[in-house]
Amino acid sequence: MKAMLFGVLCAALLSAAAGADEVAGVFKVVKGGVSLQRQGASLPAAVGMPVYQSDLVITAADGSAGITFEDNSLLSLGPSSRLSLDRFNFNSTTHAGAFETTLSSGKLAVVSGKIAHQQLDAMKVRTPSSILGVRGTKFLVEVGAR
Repeated sequence: MKAMLFGVLCAALLSAAAGADEVAGVFKVVKGGVSLQRQGASLPAAVGMPVYQSDLVITAADGSAGITFEDNSLLSLGPSSRLSLDRFNFNSTTHAGAFETTLSSGKLAVVSGKIAHQQLDAMKVRTPSSILGVRGTKFLVEVGAR
């Protein structure tokens, strides 16, 4: 009972800490070690947990995660990955917005959503050596160990 109350309190505090930021997406799949870093706090990721702009998702060597975003973009992270959500805004009426992430390591598979279909280069994925501008497609990015 105490553990459940503690979990509810942590979730409430983190939601409040996210401030006025709207939910960008939600974890739909979490396997193995997956954590979420938000405003200095590190939490184990769980199915149904919201993802906000400026969150960092980290998968362990045995981890993988799937996130569905508000514009219906689907992101899948493989083992040993680090993905930061640098910018996300989406207008559900016009489908205009911006979706920018940074993949520091690991693998990322993407099926782009409404943002990328509405505006050219509105979705970007940065890696240590490049910036990908997405124009409404499916793709896979891998960043090896440095």
